[in-house]
Amino acid sequence: MASSLARVFARRLHVSSRRSALSALNMPAMSPTMTEGGIAEWKKKEGDKFTAGDVLLEIETDKATIDVEAQDDGVLAKILVGDGSKGVSVGSAIAVLGEEGDDISGAEDFAHQQASSTEKASSEPEQLKESKPEPKSEPEPSKPAPSESKSESKADLPKGDRIFASPIAKKIALERGIPLGQLKGTGPNGRIIREDVESYKASSSAPAPASTQSQSKSAPAPATPSDDYFDTPVSNMRRVIGSRLTQSKQEVPHYYLTVDVNMDKVLKLREVFNKGLAEKDTKLSVNDFVVKAVSRALVDVPEANSAWLGEVIRTYKKADISVAVATPTGLITPIIKDVGAKGLATISAETKALAKKARDGKLAPQEYQGGTFTISNLGMYDISHFTAIINSPQSCILAVGSTKATLVPAPEEERGFKTEQIMKVTLSSDHRTVDGAVGARWLKAFKGYLENPLTFML
Repeated sequence: MASSLARVFARRLHVSSRRSALSALNMPAMSPTMTEGGIAEWKKKEGDKFTAGDVLLEIETDKATIDVEAQDDGVLAKILVGDGSKGVSVGSAIAVLGEEGDDISGAEDFAHQQASSTEKASSEPEQLKESKPEPKSEPEPSKPAPSESKSESKADLPKGDRIFASPIAKKIALERGIPLGQLKGTGPNGRIIREDVESYKASSSAPAPASTQSQSKSAPAPATPSDDYFDTPVSNMRRVIGSRLTQSKQEVPHYYLTVDVNMDKVLKLREVFNKGLAEKDTKLSVNDFVVKAVSRALVDVPEANSAWLGEVIRTYKKADISVAVATPTGLITPIIKDVGAKGLATISAETKALAKKARDGKLAPQEYQGGTFTISNLGMYDISHFTAIINSPQSCILAVGSTKATLVPAPEEERGFKTEQIMKVTLSSDHRTVDGAVGARWLKAFKGYLENPLTFML
């Protein structure tokens, strides 16, 4: 799938030249909030020609893999960022492009020029800040000079005690635990640049900085290959999932409400509908009824269709339902827009189509970003009951378990009991926006719609 966003954001930076028309292809922003991404795979090799509309590469975002198309005809002169690269900043050069018939032998030099200009541009703000004169005070004769104590604690640093490094170099060094003070910069005026950090190899004889030594006591050493286990690199998607769920669990005051729902009528109505839809090759699922019931309950209790935005609580007028889908790389929540205006068959078709795109990693950003309420259904895995973490900034998420035959009291029956198909659901709510009584009213409305599904038709 070729994303229209790729056409907008994958812009080329043209360089005026009579001898060649080389240009840089920058990492595109596939969504307004994207700051970095990965290169899943280049579809063209160095030297390959391409025409407008051809897929040049696949960009890996935190939720999906999106194709990037060529805007014009040309030649892929040089690949700067290879397959499998992670954490590539938006706007940074990832390839050099040329036009057909151009002399692309200078692509290597052009790439170095681009890297140097990027490093220079990123360093200017810090250089301006560092060039400002700082007030100096003469130490009193009876007191030791401050520089003496500094030199003792920072013996591995230059005499000025300042480390001149580009922002990207600092970021990589922080992530990898590399001491910048032990690096020799090859950039302008001895500035440490990205290549210096990436080419650094720790010396066994070099003493580690105090901060590194203290961390090494608690942090485990890097894993070595073993026959007892294998390591899987953390993908961008898995990293974002972990970060956002941790933040939600820590910052959102969750509370949970559970109710049993009699699904007898839903199962009978589903059977009738599926017989009538057999010729159209459409089959309704229990989840389709759940999605529709959620939208109807949100109309009755709109406070649950809200989001905590800090200074305001936003209440939505439409039900855009996020449905959790398990994929090989992690959980993603594609959105069924304006569910209240759609019938069961439409809901079913859209859910299946979005789930397939999610598993294939082909969701467009607008298909999973946003949503006003989330459903997580593990009933197909025979899970009877669980609680889910709220998908911030939404206020609620509904955890749906499996439907099981359950004996319930029935005084009207001769035996005094009967068997019902019971589904257990748990509502996780943000107490900042949805009070306990509001959550209870919403669950009551939801339960009422599922236990009387013909009300969907009213």
